[in-house]
Amino acid sequence: MKKIIVSKNAPNPIGPYSQAVIKGNMLFVSGQIAINPANGDLMTGDIKTEAKQVMENLKGILTDAGFDFSHVCKSTIFMKDLNDFATVNEMYGSYFSGDYPARETVQVSKLPLNVNVEISVIAVK
Repeated sequence: MKKIIVSKNAPNPIGPYSQAVIKGNMLFVSGQIAINPANGDLMTGDIKTEAKQVMENLKGILTDAGFDFSHVCKSTIFMKDLNDFATVNEMYGSYFSGDYPARETVQVSKLPLNVNVEISVIAVK
């Protein structure tokens, strides 16, 4: 059986998907964008602020599911402009303490709500 995770510390899904799903000892977190869950506002003023909000949304889901960033084994970063890579990479990296997960980062032409970055993760206990 799978368990659906619903976190108030991350934005509600904007489509027919769950914030995250637990199956066994694995947590699959849907791509998060920079929506502030407290007020529903998009936080797209600058790429650093946007990346931080994405990471905070991931943190909220991980925490509410009983996981943390040390459990993340795989992540995927989607970006509209890889020229922002260094800034996003710095913010992303600040949430881990070594033993980084496997990851790919790809540039895409468009993301939901016209955001600049979206990140998904898979965590394992």
